Amino acid sequence: MDQLNRQRYLEDFAVGQTFGSGRLRIDKERVLAFAAEFDPQPFHLDETAARHSIFGGLAASGWHTAAVTMRLMIETELRPAGGFIGAGLDECRWPRPVRPGDELRVECEVIDVRPSKSRPEQGLIKLRTTTLNQDDEAVLVHVVNMVVPRRQHHSS
Repeated sequence: MDQLNRQRYLEDFAVGQTFGSGRLRIDKERVLAFAAEFDPQPFHLDETAARHSIFGGLAASGWHTAAVTMRLMIETELRPAGGFIGAGLDECRWPRPVRPGDELRVECEVIDVRPSKSRPEQGLIKLRTTTLNQDDEAVLVHVVNMVVPRRQHHSS
C-alpha cells in the first residue's frame, strides 16, 4: 500500500507528531442551514439579532465548527486504522466565533499514546486538535481520546 495512504495503527503514533489539514471556507448559507436544524438560536440565524448579541454579528454554531473540524481531521494524514473512533473529550473550548467567509484548517498533535490494559488488541491516542481561522486564531480547541487498533493483532 502507498506510504501516504496507509492506515496507522497504535504503534505508528508517537507523542509530538502533528497532522494538518487543508482549508474549508464557511458559507453563510451553511451557517444558517446548520443552525436552523441543530442550534436554532437568534445569533446563529438572524443578522440583526446577532448584531445585538454577545457576538456582535452572525456566528456559526460551535457544533457546526466541531462538525467542520471532524471533516478536516478526516482529510489529514492521521488516518487511524479502523476509522476515527472517539472515546471521549477531555476538553472542548470555542475561544472565538466562526463567521461566514472564514477559512478553517485543523492542526492535530498527538499528546499521549497508550495500549489498553483491558483490550490488548487496541489502545488510545490522545489528540489536541486546534481549528484555526484564516488569521491563525484558534476557534475550537479540543482534546479527544481515540481508539486505535494495535498492529500485532491484525495480519499485515
